[in-house]
Amino acid sequence: MAKKLSILTLLAILPLALMCGCGEMGKVDQGRVIAFDKNQETVTFIIDVKHDPANPDYSGAPVTFQLPKDPAERGEDPKFGKRMKLDAKTREIVIFDDATKGFKKIAYTLIDQKEGVAKDDPLVKGKKFPLVDKAKKTITLYSGRQKLLTTFSLPEEYFALPDDTWEAGDEVRVYYKEPGKCLRFMNITRTDIFKK
Repeated sequence: MAKKLSILTLLAILPLALMCGCGEMGKVDQGRVIAFDKNQETVTFIIDVKHDPANPDYSGAPVTFQLPKDPAERGEDPKFGKRMKLDAKTREIVIFDDATKGFKKIAYTLIDQKEGVAKDDPLVKGKKFPLVDKAKKTITLYSGRQKLLTTFSLPEEYFALPDDTWEAGDEVRVYYKEPGKCLRFMNITRTDIFKK
């Protein structure tokens, strides 16, 4: 009961403290992870410039942050990948290209596409994506946010790229006051905010 009371007291006092100027406000950035170094405890992500969960736009600059040392301020380790966008209408995939440190749009040839595929659908449940078939020159991707399962072909030179090129990294959010050093780190993709 004492712990509940102290949290409620803190929540009541915090807005007053902020209005009085007692605390310096930090900043929040959010984006898709393109690199994660477990040993150095750093994460690099592409900033979402729209801040719209239903229609993100991962076209901002890559930023690198040192993760918090306190485990209580840190979410699950992120999965990384280079896929920024899968556009089923224009049949283009946008990747972050490590060689040029920029974005590359790649047109693909559609082989098969299924829409409205939920994460628990037998077509995708328990399977690891992307499925890269170098012999057939095809890639199969699943986007949980778009509920889209698609198989396409690409020119042969793209199959020399690592498989994580076609992987969508986790979406993360950081709170910081000093650039490059996050005070709080949240893996949005792997955090169920409705879990009790």
